[in-house]
Amino acid sequence: MANLVVHFEIHATEPQRLVDFYSELFGWRFSQYGDTPYWLIDTGEGAIGNTSGTAGMGINGGLTQREGPRPEPGAAINGCNIVVGVDGSVDDLMRRGIELGATEAMPAEDMEGIGRGGYLLDPDGNLFGMLSPVLSDGRTMMT
Repeated sequence: MANLVVHFEIHATEPQRLVDFYSELFGWRFSQYGDTPYWLIDTGEGAIGNTSGTAGMGINGGLTQREGPRPEPGAAINGCNIVVGVDGSVDDLMRRGIELGATEAMPAEDMEGIGRGGYLLDPDGNLFGMLSPVLSDGRTMMT
């Protein structure tokens, strides 16, 4: 298990707003860690560190109170971003994300040999991507 990414963190100016956003968009479950402004994120059964104790293909994470200003619109990326592998339509999820308060950062596009992916800015300005093995013409890329 050496050198694998095993956890990610999302910084939030208004944590509850992003808890609601990611819960609704991806079905992630959040639980506050004690009395601190930190929430553990359970992304699902396929994640490393899931409750079954078996390693999976994804990772769980955390959401924490942002310590500084949120990213300005149009600012360069300052840090890591996450890409979420999705089973459904990237286009449908991007539309749903926008309905929930996100903005489009990069429209969904087919990437031959990879899949279909696009990027959104969550309601707090954090960049994240979505990637599906299914192209817009219905062909499935190898996973």
